[in-house]
Amino acid sequence: MITRPLDLASKLRSTPRSFDALFWVNAGVIVLFFALFGSRFVLAPGVGVDFSLPQLQGATQGAARTTHVISVARSGLIFTDKGALNFDQLKQWLAENGQKTQSPVLLVRADAAIPVADLTDITSAAQEAGFQVQIAALDPRSPQGERR
Repeated sequence: MITRPLDLASKLRSTPRSFDALFWVNAGVIVLFFALFGSRFVLAPGVGVDFSLPQLQGATQGAARTTHVISVARSGLIFTDKGALNFDQLKQWLAENGQKTQSPVLLVRADAAIPVADLTDITSAAQEAGFQVQIAALDPRSPQGERR
């Protein structure tokens, strides 16, 4: 090893055999840090494993390249790159991002159980902000559409 010529291994402190007070102070500071400054991307719940896209014949034929993506897990819970938003916050997000991008296209990944009224409200708000809207769906004939 590289430490043998300088005999550095003999000068190292031995590992502690028990948890001292400094350990508990460090653990408390880490918990406090995550409680106060936790990232909503890491600690907030995301789209669950039971999220399923609706199936639609010919869903892949109208596909277009999108510039922005949102996921609607349930009514009132919308995920963007900014985190979880409600509908009023989504309107502001759409207005801000619609002006930044030239010819913006929004992909809406909505769970199959989302009410159509909520989906049309989101679509209307996006179109008012200048977005072209694409609704994500699976083609039942494709290999991805067969998985549930």
